[in-house]
Amino acid sequence: MSELRFDGRVAVVTGGGRGLGRAYALLLASRGAKLVINDPGAAIVGEGADAGPAESVVAEIKAAGGEAVASLDTVATEAGGKAIIDTAIRAFGRIDILIHNAGNVRYGSLSELSHEDFRAVIDVHFMGAFNVVRPAFPLMCAAGYGRIVLTSSIGGVYGNQRCVNYGMSKAGMLGLSNVAALEGEEHGVKSNLILPAAVTRMADGLDTSQYPPMGPELVAPTVAWLAHEKCSVSGEMLASVGGRVARVFVGETPGVYQPAWTIEEVDARMSEIRDKGEGNADVLDFGVHGHMDHLVYSFGRATGA
Repeated sequence: MSELRFDGRVAVVTGGGRGLGRAYALLLASRGAKLVINDPGAAIVGEGADAGPAESVVAEIKAAGGEAVASLDTVATEAGGKAIIDTAIRAFGRIDILIHNAGNVRYGSLSELSHEDFRAVIDVHFMGAFNVVRPAFPLMCAAGYGRIVLTSSIGGVYGNQRCVNYGMSKAGMLGLSNVAALEGEEHGVKSNLILPAAVTRMADGLDTSQYPPMGPELVAPTVAWLAHEKCSVSGEMLASVGGRVARVFVGETPGVYQPAWTIEEVDARMSEIRDKGEGNADVLDFGVHGHMDHLVYSFGRATGA
């Protein structure tokens, strides 16, 4: 099995100074990539600044013979996002890989979460993704190559208590990634989501005593594959949890067609509407082109095609 390398490729990793981002950056650098380590060094709630984390990873990469520069700009603003991508162009003349990993945590139930805490998380996770994708995407398209890896979460797909800001942000990544995948298709640009789980400082305050081994190094190879030219998928979601890697996708049941409905008929046929079919064989997995395929399938049921 030949080694998959990144020689000549330039990667930007947001939140690259610690935890998962650090693991991604070190793995890519060890395989020949040039890195922009973006991390303003904020506390877990998103406050403060410290150049130490980003500069430490840069020093580690350089000590191993690699190339890297630090970026202390915030992903939370349009100007910050552009500055991060500009750093890659200024330092290395191109951008091939964008991994948006930056994050913060502010817990609170839907009944009690303040608007300030809601926006603080939305601005970093959700708006932060757009703020870096927007300036990087046209550069990738013009170059005819790009790999975008955005960080979603099972908390965005399935939800979780006391983190509506986080859940909404991570669910929103699906729409951004799918649009980038569709619009990038003819330009050699692929976009996918990683749904990682690892014990990092994001887990501070949680009881992890019963968790299996869940170090960031278990997630990094999957992210690196999504960032590699060998990546064969776009518009997909991969989960990496405690050594298990799996595809996560949006599916549909075949559903029920009839030419007109009453509320009572919807109620009466709900078990059929929700039925996934024998052995789940009838679950519909439309993929990144699902918007049109969903309509074609639905229209076909209506016309008998």
